[in-house]
Amino acid sequence: MVNPDDPGFILPANMPQALADFCRKTNQPAPKDPGPVVRCTLESLALRYRWVLERLEELLGRKLETIHVVGGGCQNTLLCQFTADACNRRVLAGPVEATAIGNVLIQALGLGILSTLAEAREVVRNSFEVRTYVPKESSRWEEPYQRFLNFV
Repeated sequence: MVNPDDPGFILPANMPQALADFCRKTNQPAPKDPGPVVRCTLESLALRYRWVLERLEELLGRKLETIHVVGGGCQNTLLCQFTADACNRRVLAGPVEATAIGNVLIQALGLGILSTLAEAREVVRNSFEVRTYVPKESSRWEEPYQRFLNFV
């Protein structure tokens, strides 16, 4: 596993090599084949999301029940399920084009076509597919998360 926010992952010439370098630097076996590289990436992202979620909950002083994944990442079923499992939270995935949709909705609010943020959110709910992922194997993520904490 890796810390996705490590500086070594900012625009590397070769991402699989950067993953292998991080693993070697942290005394872990380096993934070599495409399958293990992808699995390392997706599991590490899900564990990082959990770390960030816990920091947010500390700041807010309350538990967040749902994680929203939007943009391109919401198309990756395995990433969304890993996130639900690692964070032990429901994940709502979609819409894919969240940035463009948000831009249009803000313009609609500015022009008075929509009156409230709640109304804009309702437009999204009624207009775009959102998939729901629920935790299935959260207990499996406890030991990897404890190891992951050594890298943050």
